[in-house]
Amino acid sequence: MAHDLEIGIPSQGIQGAAPSAWTLSVKQVHGTDALVVDRALSSADRFTGGWDALVTDQPGVMVAVRSADCVPILVHDPVQRVVAAIHAGWRGAVEAIVPKTLALLEARFGSNPNQVRLSIGPSAGVCCYEVDEPVLERLRQGGASWEKVVRLGSKGKANLDLKGLIRSQALAYGASPQAITTVNLCTICHEDLFFSYRREGKVNGTMISAIGLPPTQR
Repeated sequence: MAHDLEIGIPSQGIQGAAPSAWTLSVKQVHGTDALVVDRALSSADRFTGGWDALVTDQPGVMVAVRSADCVPILVHDPVQRVVAAIHAGWRGAVEAIVPKTLALLEARFGSNPNQVRLSIGPSAGVCCYEVDEPVLERLRQGGASWEKVVRLGSKGKANLDLKGLIRSQALAYGASPQAITTVNLCTICHEDLFFSYRREGKVNGTMISAIGLPPTQR
């Protein structure tokens, strides 16, 4: 299954997950584009581009992202019955991938941001996620309140609160504070629980975060 996920081919199910016909993951490129799956999938489907958000309103389709320090965000609109899985590193977060995906849900499916539920998963924490001046400059260009998600250090270094940045962007777009849950665990700190590119210096493995509508729901 890992091979199929890596090259972006739909694969049958994730062991231990809710019953589903398809689990879809694609090549991630640290961008902000979203792939919308609004029809049934077949074994002939191939997805050869790169996307960091997957959206579907199709029952029986689970959308999944892979991470090993970047932030996985799972989104569910229980009213319009649509879900999304988002992969956000610092580039995607600075470029507002979460607000852009919420805007897509609103425009394409009629989602009300105030009714959407978001789950922000484990990622590199502010305790360990050091960034340099080029990243800080991108944050400054991104608008107000960036200081709230940065702990400044010395010699142009700082620690970035990726989860805090994503949460603040979702709130600014109109998400309800009560509808956002955050797993406050650092993937770098917790060697016993998570893979971490920063800690290991290479990709030894990734975590999968997936969400979908039950096969019978429509």
